[in-house]
Amino acid sequence: MDDNKIRSFCINVPNAALDDLRARLGLTRWPDELPGVGWSYGVPAAYVRDLSEYWRTGYDWRRHEAELNGFPQFTTAIEGQRVHFLHVRSPEPGALPLVLTHGWPGSVAEFTQLIGPLTDPRAHGGDPADAFHLVVPSIPGFGFSGPTHEAGWDASRVARAWTELMHRLGYERFGAQGGDFGSVISPELGRAAPDRVVGVHVNALVTPPSGDPDELDGLSGADRERLTGLTRWHEQLSGYAVVQSTRPQTLAYALADSPAGQLAWYADWFAGHGDKVGALDRDAILTNVQIHWLTGTAGSAARFYRENASAWGKERERSPVPVGVAVFAGDSTIRRFAEREHRVVRWTEFGSGGHFAAMEVPDLLADDVRAFFRDLR
Repeated sequence: MDDNKIRSFCINVPNAALDDLRARLGLTRWPDELPGVGWSYGVPAAYVRDLSEYWRTGYDWRRHEAELNGFPQFTTAIEGQRVHFLHVRSPEPGALPLVLTHGWPGSVAEFTQLIGPLTDPRAHGGDPADAFHLVVPSIPGFGFSGPTHEAGWDASRVARAWTELMHRLGYERFGAQGGDFGSVISPELGRAAPDRVVGVHVNALVTPPSGDPDELDGLSGADRERLTGLTRWHEQLSGYAVVQSTRPQTLAYALADSPAGQLAWYADWFAGHGDKVGALDRDAILTNVQIHWLTGTAGSAARFYRENASAWGKERERSPVPVGVAVFAGDSTIRRFAEREHRVVRWTEFGSGGHFAAMEVPDLLADDVRAFFRDLR
């Protein structure tokens, strides 16, 4: 794909691919595990076995495929890379264009519960003046954008691709929102096109301390708890990020060949490392897993960590555009750290939700997105 055309897209997975998946799940070779260690060594076998069996015998891909196909979908090529996206226009003529960006190990399926309330608030008990035209792309290397074919597709390049995508769609003024890696890509949009991006809203934002001990003076009790959570992630939970940022190709063989292996690798993050097992609906977990399985992109999605590894821990240019931050339960987001890189004008803390707020508490996230952009339209 070397042209700039935008083509309609429809998900249509062959039955043979679904049969192959079920057969592979039925032939899984299960590892042993130590007794009594719970989640401390990784995802317990009982959890993966149960979810795998539901995937094999109970999960209805066709239902979720039809739900995704209920949204207008398209593909185009940007810098030689296929880009898949949902484009859902609001019935409200004054709606603000908004790019929603997912993270890892997610996909555009993260946002299915958010699309209706944001595009048509009138139909969901909201103010029609808060409506958005939504563009929801698959990050290059993820899902229906297919694998990347060259190095260099880091967050900054993805942000530049999003600005080109919005230009092709005729949106010269727009907002951005994202969580997880979407909270990295979305601010990059503001840096790439500050004259076009009216504001950036993020959740699951992580900004580490600078290393200056004075920065830690006077932190609130809640912030110190978040700092402890960030330390715990580094010391106990960051193995997936270390592997994917250093040796993603080695991991890719297991992800490409074993659906149970890919399920365990993804479920360790989706399930909350044992802290919040059950917070996400298992169909929501499996839809994101299945998209990467069917498209063969688990390995290329893992490479995104390698592409971004050189920027980890480095100070970014402070975003010149207004930034709104939503902090949900369990997020390790500290305002003092965030303000080094972002012009924070709205900061909201919630007692519920979690890392995957668009799937866990879509109503809370939608309300905060609306409130942030209300004065930026």
